[in-house]
Amino acid sequence: MFLYRLLLTLLAPLIAGWFALRILQRKETWADLRERLGHGAVPTEAGRTFWVHGASNGELTSARRLIETLLERDADLRIVVTANSLTGRALATGWGHPRLTARLAPLDFRFCLMRFLSQCRPELLILLEGDLWPNRLVLTAARGASVAMISARISEKSARHWSRRPRLCRAIFGAVSLLSAQDAASETRFLSLGLQPEALAPRLTLKATVTLPQPDPALRARYARHFDRDATWLAASTHEGEEQQVIAAHLAARAARPGLRLILAPRHPRRGPEVAALLDSAGLDFATRSKGEDPGDAEVYLADTLGEMPLWYALSGACFVGASLVPKGGHTPYEPAQFGCAILHGTDLTNFAEQYARLEETHAAIQVTDGASLGAALGALTPDRCRSLAAAAHDALGLDAGPELPTLCDRLLSLSSAHASGVDDSRTQPVH
Repeated sequence: MFLYRLLLTLLAPLIAGWFALRILQRKETWADLRERLGHGAVPTEAGRTFWVHGASNGELTSARRLIETLLERDADLRIVVTANSLTGRALATGWGHPRLTARLAPLDFRFCLMRFLSQCRPELLILLEGDLWPNRLVLTAARGASVAMISARISEKSARHWSRRPRLCRAIFGAVSLLSAQDAASETRFLSLGLQPEALAPRLTLKATVTLPQPDPALRARYARHFDRDATWLAASTHEGEEQQVIAAHLAARAARPGLRLILAPRHPRRGPEVAALLDSAGLDFATRSKGEDPGDAEVYLADTLGEMPLWYALSGACFVGASLVPKGGHTPYEPAQFGCAILHGTDLTNFAEQYARLEETHAAIQVTDGASLGAALGALTPDRCRSLAAAAHDALGLDAGPELPTLCDRLLSLSSAHASGVDDSRTQPVH
């Protein structure tokens, strides 16, 4: 821990400069920075407090059902949700739960964390997926709170990186009271890094518990007039380097299916202008959602907005899952499966390795290697084949957590914590 804290101290001026630049660029405010430094309103009412942290929108969206189940099972529980991003904070705030407070996560400096912990006084810290910050885990546990990692995953590359620092690993994973991994491989890696076997809980992938809301019926009906589902495919949550391949695939597929239309939804809407330039250079006729443009008869609809993925899934008979033709690990197959889309994906699938393995074993999805093979696969798809693939994916994945989630919530609520009986105030002073 000493070397980590020393490195963090040395990097402090660069980190301060980075956030000062974001404020000057009006990407954040001074109030946002104060939250990152550990200030900000937290629950003061009587009752238990849990701290739930997710890096950004994806993790928090997948954890919503977990959070709501915890609140339902304990009427006195209050939850502070933190995120690294402004959009993550806005997402949790938008849930509008009276016993939930959303804010930006404190930076991993000890003085920021101690200030936050002194105000929040959580009994339990729940970390979602894999956002590991050493001081956050160690200092929270040192104050008598329990630490749980839920839907945790770690890649082989990350595990090798952490294993080079065995003392740091022992400090981090020795602080974890409960860990529910996404898959067997992650479970094995966490154990090799120092997690105690008794901390293991049954595996759970939170994204499997997510049921996206159905799109607004009126909006869906309006757009359905423009999109024939059997002749529409969606490129969902694409990243830089994928849009070119998606465009090439669409052009190739159109040779076999002249009426085919594409809804292109980049993962980060801010990249809309960049993606629009690619479409323009390819000579494709397109309309842009963020500009309020009607799809009309445009060959491509650029869906560069947040929060509308259910609509695009509902309009599309087939879906290419992004982050899989570039080294990003692949996005969730659960969402397109929920909406009955035939699933196509690339070869980089580390984020959901077991789920995609099940899809492959049951021939419930189509794997492609590049734009050319994606175009060939799309060109050969028939409406009946799409429906067959969608039904097989639904069966292979399953879309409900069954009894696992409530059981896990009960275990989280019952975790023993010395914090419940009070904490020595001498331990709440900022540490530099």
